[in-house]
Amino acid sequence: MGAYLTHFLVSLSAVFFVVDPIGVVPIFLAITAGDSAEKMRRTALRACLVACGLLLFFAVFGGVIFQVFGVSLGAFRIAGGILLLITALDMLRARPTETRTSRTEEQESAAKEDVALVPLAMPLLAGPGAIASAMVLMAKGGTLLMTVPVLAAIVLTFVASYFILRASHLVQRALRQSGVAILERVMGLILAAIAVQFMADGAKDLLGR
Repeated sequence: MGAYLTHFLVSLSAVFFVVDPIGVVPIFLAITAGDSAEKMRRTALRACLVACGLLLFFAVFGGVIFQVFGVSLGAFRIAGGILLLITALDMLRARPTETRTSRTEEQESAAKEDVALVPLAMPLLAGPGAIASAMVLMAKGGTLLMTVPVLAAIVLTFVASYFILRASHLVQRALRQSGVAILERVMGLILAAIAVQFMADGAKDLLGR
Protein backbone atom coordinates (compact mmCIF):
# COMPACT_ATOMS: atom_id res chain seq x y z
CA MET A 1 0.00 0.00 0.00
CA GLY A 2 2.88 2.33 0.84
CA ALA A 3 4.41 1.85 -2.59
CA TYR A 4 1.13 2.74 -4.32
CA LEU A 5 0.72 5.87 -2.19
CA THR A 6 4.28 6.96 -2.85
CA HIS A 7 3.90 6.41 -6.58
CA PHE A 8 0.60 8.33 -6.54
CA LEU A 9 2.11 11.31 -4.72
CA VAL A 10 5.13 11.40 -7.02
CA SER A 11 2.87 11.13 -10.08
CA LEU A 12 0.46 13.79 -8.81
CA SER A 13 3.20 16.32 -8.12
CA ALA A 14 4.91 15.64 -11.45
CA VAL A 15 1.75 15.85 -13.57
CA PHE A 16 0.31 18.87 -11.74
CA PHE A 17 3.43 20.97 -12.05
CA VAL A 18 3.96 20.06 -15.71
CA VAL A 19 0.31 20.85 -16.58
CA ASP A 20 0.64 24.06 -14.48
CA PRO A 21 -3.02 25.21 -14.45
CA ILE A 22 -2.10 28.26 -12.34
CA GLY A 23 0.25 29.45 -15.07
CA VAL A 24 -2.51 28.97 -17.65
CA VAL A 25 -4.91 31.34 -15.81
CA PRO A 26 -3.60 34.60 -17.41
CA ILE A 27 -3.71 33.01 -20.88
CA PHE A 28 -7.21 31.66 -20.19
CA LEU A 29 -8.34 35.17 -19.25
CA ALA A 30 -6.81 36.66 -22.38
CA ILE A 31 -8.40 34.27 -24.85
CA THR A 32 -11.82 34.31 -23.17
CA ALA A 33 -11.91 38.11 -22.87
CA GLY A 34 -15.47 39.41 -23.07
CA ASP A 35 -17.08 36.06 -22.28
CA SER A 36 -19.64 35.72 -19.51
CA ALA A 37 -18.75 33.86 -16.32
CA GLU A 38 -20.99 30.97 -17.43
CA LYS A 39 -19.28 30.69 -20.82
CA MET A 40 -15.86 30.82 -19.17
CA ARG A 41 -16.97 28.00 -16.87
CA ARG A 42 -18.09 25.88 -19.84
CA THR A 43 -14.84 26.60 -21.69
CA ALA A 44 -12.80 25.60 -18.63
CA LEU A 45 -14.83 22.40 -18.20
CA ARG A 46 -14.51 21.43 -21.86
CA ALA A 47 -10.78 22.18 -21.94
CA CYS A 48 -10.09 20.14 -18.81
CA LEU A 49 -12.20 17.20 -19.99
CA VAL A 50 -10.47 17.11 -23.39
CA ALA A 51 -6.99 17.59 -21.89
CA CYS A 52 -7.63 14.87 -19.29
CA GLY A 53 -8.86 12.50 -22.00
CA LEU A 54 -5.81 13.22 -24.15
CA LEU A 55 -3.38 12.66 -21.29
CA LEU A 56 -5.09 9.42 -20.22
CA PHE A 57 -5.09 8.23 -23.83
CA PHE A 58 -1.39 8.95 -24.37
CA ALA A 59 -0.50 7.53 -20.96
CA VAL A 60 -2.05 4.21 -21.94
CA PHE A 61 -1.45 4.08 -25.71
CA GLY A 62 1.11 6.81 -26.44
CA GLY A 63 4.16 4.61 -26.81
CA VAL A 64 2.37 2.24 -29.18
CA ILE A 65 0.88 5.07 -31.29
CA PHE A 66 4.20 6.86 -31.71
CA GLN A 67 5.81 3.59 -32.83
CA VAL A 68 3.00 2.68 -35.26
CA PHE A 69 2.96 6.07 -36.98
CA GLY A 70 6.70 6.64 -36.70
CA VAL A 71 6.14 9.93 -34.86
CA SER A 72 8.72 11.13 -32.37
CA LEU A 73 8.11 13.35 -29.36
CA GLY A 74 10.30 15.96 -31.05
CA ALA A 75 7.94 16.16 -34.03
CA PHE A 76 5.03 16.38 -31.62
CA ARG A 77 6.69 19.30 -29.83
CA ILE A 78 7.22 21.18 -33.10
CA ALA A 79 3.59 20.65 -34.19
CA GLY A 80 2.32 21.93 -30.84
CA GLY A 81 4.64 24.91 -31.06
CA ILE A 82 3.34 25.87 -34.51
CA LEU A 83 -0.29 25.76 -33.32
CA LEU A 84 0.59 27.85 -30.28
CA LEU A 85 2.54 30.39 -32.35
CA ILE A 86 -0.44 30.98 -34.68
CA THR A 87 -2.67 31.69 -31.69
CA ALA A 88 -0.05 33.95 -30.09
CA LEU A 89 0.35 36.08 -33.23
CA ASP A 90 -3.41 36.57 -33.48
CA MET A 91 -3.55 37.60 -29.81
CA LEU A 92 -0.82 40.19 -30.41
CA ARG A 93 -2.81 41.59 -33.33
CA ALA A 94 -6.06 41.51 -31.29
CA ARG A 95 -8.02 39.49 -33.82
CA PRO A 96 -9.85 36.15 -33.60
CA THR A 97 -7.41 33.38 -34.37
CA GLU A 98 -8.07 31.27 -37.46
CA THR A 99 -7.11 28.13 -35.52
CA ARG A 100 -10.51 28.58 -33.87
CA THR A 101 -12.66 29.58 -36.83
CA SER A 102 -12.70 30.21 -40.55
CA ARG A 103 -13.60 33.50 -42.19
CA THR A 104 -17.10 32.18 -42.86
CA GLU A 105 -17.59 31.37 -39.14
CA GLU A 106 -16.86 34.73 -37.60
CA GLN A 107 -19.65 34.93 -35.09
CA GLU A 108 -18.22 35.73 -31.69
CA SER A 109 -19.68 32.73 -29.91
CA ALA A 110 -18.43 30.26 -32.50
CA ALA A 111 -14.99 31.82 -32.57
CA LYS A 112 -14.57 31.62 -28.81
CA GLU A 113 -16.02 28.12 -28.36
CA ASP A 114 -13.10 26.30 -29.95
CA VAL A 115 -10.41 27.85 -27.74
CA ALA A 116 -11.26 25.07 -25.29
CA LEU A 117 -9.64 22.64 -27.72
CA VAL A 118 -6.82 24.75 -29.21
CA PRO A 119 -4.85 26.16 -27.49
CA LEU A 120 -6.27 25.45 -24.00
CA ALA A 121 -6.62 21.67 -23.97
CA MET A 122 -3.81 21.21 -26.44
CA PRO A 123 -1.01 22.25 -26.20
CA LEU A 124 -1.32 24.39 -23.02
CA LEU A 125 -2.77 21.85 -20.57
CA ALA A 126 -1.99 18.56 -22.32
CA GLY A 127 1.19 19.65 -24.04
CA PRO A 128 4.20 17.61 -25.13
CA GLY A 129 5.80 17.91 -21.69
CA ALA A 130 2.70 16.63 -19.90
CA ILE A 131 2.28 13.79 -22.41
CA ALA A 132 5.93 12.79 -22.07
CA SER A 133 5.69 12.90 -18.26
CA ALA A 134 2.58 10.69 -18.26
CA MET A 135 4.24 8.18 -20.58
CA VAL A 136 7.42 8.04 -18.45
CA LEU A 137 5.45 7.62 -15.20
CA MET A 138 3.44 4.78 -16.75
CA ALA A 139 6.64 3.08 -17.88
CA LYS A 140 8.15 3.41 -14.38
CA GLY A 141 5.14 1.68 -12.86
CA GLY A 142 6.24 -1.69 -14.18
CA THR A 143 3.12 -3.67 -13.22
CA LEU A 144 -0.48 -3.09 -14.27
CA LEU A 145 -1.56 -2.20 -10.72
CA MET A 146 1.16 0.44 -10.46
CA THR A 147 -0.34 2.28 -13.44
CA VAL A 148 -3.53 3.00 -11.45
CA PRO A 149 -1.88 5.70 -9.25
CA VAL A 150 -0.65 7.48 -12.41
CA LEU A 151 -4.11 7.49 -14.00
CA ALA A 152 -5.66 8.67 -10.71
CA ALA A 153 -3.07 11.48 -10.49
CA ILE A 154 -3.96 12.64 -14.02
CA VAL A 155 -7.69 12.74 -13.24
CA LEU A 156 -7.15 14.59 -9.94
CA THR A 157 -4.87 17.11 -11.64
CA PHE A 158 -7.57 18.09 -14.12
CA VAL A 159 -10.28 18.24 -11.46
CA ALA A 160 -8.08 20.77 -9.68
CA SER A 161 -7.34 22.53 -12.99
CA TYR A 162 -11.05 23.00 -13.66
CA PHE A 163 -11.66 24.68 -10.30
CA ILE A 164 -8.59 26.90 -10.75
CA LEU A 165 -9.71 28.05 -14.21
CA ARG A 166 -13.31 28.42 -13.07
CA ALA A 167 -12.20 30.92 -10.42
CA SER A 168 -10.33 33.03 -12.99
CA HIS A 169 -13.42 35.21 -13.63
CA LEU A 170 -12.69 36.78 -10.24
CA VAL A 171 -9.37 37.97 -11.65
CA GLN A 172 -11.15 39.24 -14.77
CA ARG A 173 -13.58 41.22 -12.65
CA ALA A 174 -10.67 42.90 -10.87
CA LEU A 175 -8.77 43.73 -14.09
CA ARG A 176 -11.80 45.03 -16.05
CA GLN A 177 -11.83 45.38 -19.84
CA SER A 178 -8.77 47.61 -20.27
CA GLY A 179 -6.68 45.39 -18.03
CA VAL A 180 -7.73 42.27 -19.92
CA ALA A 181 -6.85 43.95 -23.25
CA ILE A 182 -3.34 44.71 -21.99
CA LEU A 183 -3.06 41.20 -20.59
CA GLU A 184 -4.02 39.73 -23.96
CA ARG A 185 -1.06 41.42 -25.69
CA VAL A 186 1.38 40.50 -22.94
CA MET A 187 0.21 36.88 -22.92
CA GLY A 188 0.43 36.81 -26.72
CA LEU A 189 4.11 37.71 -26.46
CA ILE A 190 4.73 35.12 -23.77
CA LEU A 191 2.82 32.48 -25.75
CA ALA A 192 4.98 33.25 -28.78
CA ALA A 193 8.10 32.68 -26.69
CA ILE A 194 6.67 29.39 -25.34
CA ALA A 195 5.85 28.31 -28.88
CA VAL A 196 9.38 29.03 -30.09
CA GLN A 197 10.76 27.08 -27.11
CA PHE A 198 8.49 24.13 -27.98
CA MET A 199 9.83 24.15 -31.54
CA ALA A 200 13.44 24.55 -30.41
CA ASP A 201 13.12 21.61 -27.99
CA GLY A 202 11.52 19.54 -30.74
CA ALA A 203 14.29 20.40 -33.17
CA LYS A 204 16.89 19.33 -30.58
CA ASP A 205 15.07 16.03 -30.07
CA LEU A 206 14.93 15.38 -33.83
CA LEU A 207 18.61 16.25 -34.29
CA GLY A 208 19.58 14.10 -31.30
CA ARG A 209 21.33 16.87 -29.39
